[in-house]
Amino acid sequence: MAYGPVPRRSVLHHPDHHGPVDVRAVQSRPDRRAAQPAGQDDGVLHAGVHDRPVPPLRVGTEPLLRRQQHLQHPTAIPHREAAAPGAGEEDLGARDRGLGTVLSDPIVALATPPGRSALALIRLSGRGAFDVAARALRPFRVEPARAVHRVQVVHPATGERVDDGLAASFPGPRSYTGEDLVEISTHGGLVAPAAAVAVLVAAGARPAAPGEFTRRAVLNGKLDLLQAEATGDLIDAGSPAQARRALQQLERGLSTRLERLRADLLELEALIAYDIDFPDEDEGPVAPERVEHAWLAARDRIAQLLATAPEGERLREGALLVIAGRPNAGKSSLFNALLGTDRAIVTEVPGTTRDAIEAHAVLEGFPFRLVDTAGLRSSDDRVEKIGIEVSRKYLAAADLVVFCREEAGAGAGAGSRERYDRERDRFLAKVRAPLIVVDTKIDLVDRPTARPPDRLGVSAVTGEGLAELRRRLAETAFGRLLALGDVEPVVTRARHRAALERALTEVEAFRVARASGVDAAATATHLRAAMGALDDLIGVVTPDDVLDRVFASFCVGK
Repeated sequence: MAYGPVPRRSVLHHPDHHGPVDVRAVQSRPDRRAAQPAGQDDGVLHAGVHDRPVPPLRVGTEPLLRRQQHLQHPTAIPHREAAAPGAGEEDLGARDRGLGTVLSDPIVALATPPGRSALALIRLSGRGAFDVAARALRPFRVEPARAVHRVQVVHPATGERVDDGLAASFPGPRSYTGEDLVEISTHGGLVAPAAAVAVLVAAGARPAAPGEFTRRAVLNGKLDLLQAEATGDLIDAGSPAQARRALQQLERGLSTRLERLRADLLELEALIAYDIDFPDEDEGPVAPERVEHAWLAARDRIAQLLATAPEGERLREGALLVIAGRPNAGKSSLFNALLGTDRAIVTEVPGTTRDAIEAHAVLEGFPFRLVDTAGLRSSDDRVEKIGIEVSRKYLAAADLVVFCREEAGAGAGAGSRERYDRERDRFLAKVRAPLIVVDTKIDLVDRPTARPPDRLGVSAVTGEGLAELRRRLAETAFGRLLALGDVEPVVTRARHRAALERALTEVEAFRVARASGVDAAATATHLRAAMGALDDLIGVVTPDDVLDRVFASFCVGK
């Protein structure tokens, strides 16, 4: 996997600005490790990414991560006592008072899930990681970097050998975390990896919190916050479309677009500053048309990104597809056919489905959350009425609704169908989601029935019409993403949308203030506020609570 190189200096901050930060920018060190040729980096990031200077992130003293790993995890070992205060500025001085740890102290965790497997991978990172490895791995060699060596995992106090494995060292800053990092391959299973982690803890490391390795990569400038989120999305991807989108964001697709947008806003602010500082220049004041053109371009670019938010967020979560209709209209059969497995009970008795059944499915490469609902009809049965009310709630929240009706001649007579259609219209009157009407059980009809182009005929028994239905569902739920392809960046989180909405509000406020004759210097504050919203989005200045939310769902070894 090749990541696109990160610019050596972000356009989102002045290179000399640090401010009152707890984590200081790491100074370049003219040691032997800095001279290693490109292409010999670790297998995770592209060569060149590891040479990026550290951006000046603000990190406060809130707990590093509020969510702890599960106590049954092999690395859930009580933390050691933290290093004594006053250890010096060399360990970056970023102490977390919540966990009693230093952000650069050596941490260890399994990077692979615990359980039966051929191999397990353990990560060890931080200042002093090589010292910890030297106490637990025999023999351990730092040089040559990134080369794999055979080692024995030996308890430093008892001398007991717990496993044999392979180890590779990645000297900082050219590693995933930007710190000295060791990756150790052991035998799989539950016992051997857990014993190896326990040995490394005994040798001086502490168990990592969820997402702490990637969090350190962000704090050390190896990834921006959008890339960190994309890392988690790629790990959690359950469909090809999700994986492709996460990989595009991991390669800085969205970050690059935001940096360009910020540069446009900065140029617009420069035009305003020119009018303020040099009103009597020979060139004269800046033409209003030039300012208006720059403003329109910036506003349109923000609006274009915001327009991708509904489908982008839907892509991460899965489109909520609700299958509704009269009792015994073929809903459960269609639900099972789309899933490719018998999940819902199917009988000839109307009202068999009393509660909503939800399952995940991948249709045309896109993620869907399919819901089979209770049949919609008037009923005096108390349990059935509860099920119908649940169906209504799902219909109100749906991204897409498939309404099933029996094909003419497959069961219901003409009078019954007219009554069903009236009840359908009443039940669906409040539904705001796109609606696809499907005629089911077409295999029971001798001759094909003419139907409007907006209605599909499907047989869950023979599979006829299912391919067209899947295509229609994907186009309806993700039409904009299909049109954009995998190259254009997409907004995939509520955090992204909120930041862009703030930026758009400030850009529009700039236009209103300028049209109202507000002082030029005052109008420029709106542009700076818009740039600040973009800074927050990409992670140039990131509060602890934002970092906590981003990394809380990560696995321990990532």
